[in-house]
Amino acid sequence: MAFKKNTMRALMLPLLAGCALQASASPTVEAWVTTGDQAKLMSREKDASFGRGALQRAVIDIDPSVRYQEMTGFGASITDASAHLIQKRLNPQQREALMQELFGTKKNGLGLSFTRLTIGSSDFSMTNYSFDDMPPGESDYELKNFSIEPNRAEVLPTVKQALAINPQLKVMASPWSAPGWMKTSDSILTGSLKPEAYRAFAQYLVRYVDAYKAEGIPMFALTLQNEPHFEPPDYAGMRVEEHGRATFIGSHLGPLLEKAHPQTRILDYDHNWDRLYSPAYVLNDAKANKYVDGVAWHCYGGDVRAQAALHDAYPDKETWFTECSGGDWAPNWDDNLQFFGGTMMIKSTRGWAKGVLLWNLALDENKGPFVGGCKTCRGVVTIDSKTGAIARNVEYYALAHASRFVRPGAHRIESTTGVGGLDTVAFRNVDGSTALLVANPAREPRSFSVRTGGQNFSYTVPARSMSTFAWKGGN
Repeated sequence: MAFKKNTMRALMLPLLAGCALQASASPTVEAWVTTGDQAKLMSREKDASFGRGALQRAVIDIDPSVRYQEMTGFGASITDASAHLIQKRLNPQQREALMQELFGTKKNGLGLSFTRLTIGSSDFSMTNYSFDDMPPGESDYELKNFSIEPNRAEVLPTVKQALAINPQLKVMASPWSAPGWMKTSDSILTGSLKPEAYRAFAQYLVRYVDAYKAEGIPMFALTLQNEPHFEPPDYAGMRVEEHGRATFIGSHLGPLLEKAHPQTRILDYDHNWDRLYSPAYVLNDAKANKYVDGVAWHCYGGDVRAQAALHDAYPDKETWFTECSGGDWAPNWDDNLQFFGGTMMIKSTRGWAKGVLLWNLALDENKGPFVGGCKTCRGVVTIDSKTGAIARNVEYYALAHASRFVRPGAHRIESTTGVGGLDTVAFRNVDGSTALLVANPAREPRSFSVRTGGQNFSYTVPARSMSTFAWKGGN
C-alpha cells in the first residue's frame, strides 16, 4: 500500500505543477473606482481574475504587442501661488505629508512625475514680474540684470523637494511674457515680442535653463510662450503668432538651445485645440521643424481630436498636454470627473499625449492667490490658508487613476474603446504590469469583459464613474 501511495504521489506531482503554472498565468486584477456622486473615491473594490469564462456583450480587447507612445507621466503646475501655499501656509510636517502624497509612491501616493513652471509671473502670482525687469524706456540686451531671485524663496524649494521625493520627475517651463522692454507694449502686460528682441529673448530662456540647472533642476522642455494667441489685460501675456514663432525657433532659440542644452526639448504652441493651423504652420517651416520636438496643447477651446489629427500629419513629432483647469464655471463634480478622467487621462493619451498636466497644483479657499486673470479656478488640491487643511478636488482623483498606475516609461498599448459606451485606454509598464483606465459616462452601470492573451475577466462599473484595473503578469 505504501508503494502505491508513493507511486500515486509521484504521478500527481506533474499534474499539480501544471495547475500551479496555470494559476500563475491567471493574474489577479485590482479594481479602483471613483464615482461621480463621491460615494467612492479611489475605492479599492473587489478583485477580478483572468480565466476563460463567458464574455459580456461589450469586450475590450488588449494587445500588449502593439505599442504606441512612451509615457513621461502625469502632474500639475507648480505655480507661484502653489509654491507660496506649500511653503508659507503649511508647517514642515504638513508640507512633507502633502508632498509625499502628491509626488511619492508609498501609501497610495499619486507619484506625479511631470510638472510645469512659469518663467516669470503668470496670473497665479502675487505680482507681475520677469527675471530681467527694467524701468520704462530702458533695456538690457546683454541681460546684465538677469536673475531667478524671485523663485528662490518658494518655487525652488518646492521643486527641489518634489525631485527629492521622485527623482523621475520631469520639469518643463513656459514664459507668460518676455520682459517688458522686449515687447511692443514696453510692459509685462499685452503686446508682442519685438523682432529686434528675438535673440535677447532666446538668450533669456537659455539663461533660465542655465540657472535652474545650477540649482540641480534639469529642464526637460520649454515652450516659448504660454497661449501665444491671447493678450490678457491684467496679468503677464504676449502675442506671438505662428510666423513669429517659426522665425524665433528656427533662427534663434533652436540653435542656441541645441548648443547650450541639447537635452532640453522645444515644444511649440502651448495653446488650445481650436487652432490646429497654428502649430501646423510652425512644423511646416523647414528651419523651425528641425528644432521642434513636439506640440503642447490646452483644453479651453476646440476638441481633443486635434491632437491625433496633427500627429497623423507629423508623426515624428511628440504630443504633450500641458494645461487644463477646473473652476466655478463647471461646478458639477460628476461632469468634471468625466471630463478630467475621460477626456484628459483617456482621450488625450489615446491622442498621443506623452504627458498630461493640469494647471495649479494647489490653490487656497479663495481660489488664489492671483494677480489677475482667473478668479474662479480650482487647484488639484485646496490648501486652507489659515489652517493648512487639505481638500482633494476632482482633478486629484482623475490624476490618481492615471498616475498611480501608469508609471514613467510605460507604453500605451493597443486596446479597443467605445464598446458599451465606455472610454478606455491601456498601458504596459516597464515592470510588465498593465493598467486599464475606464470611464463610464452613462447614468447606469455598465458590464464588460477584458480579453487579452486568450483569457478574459468581466466586471461591472458603476454609473458615472472612473475606474482603473491593474494586474501583473499575463500576456
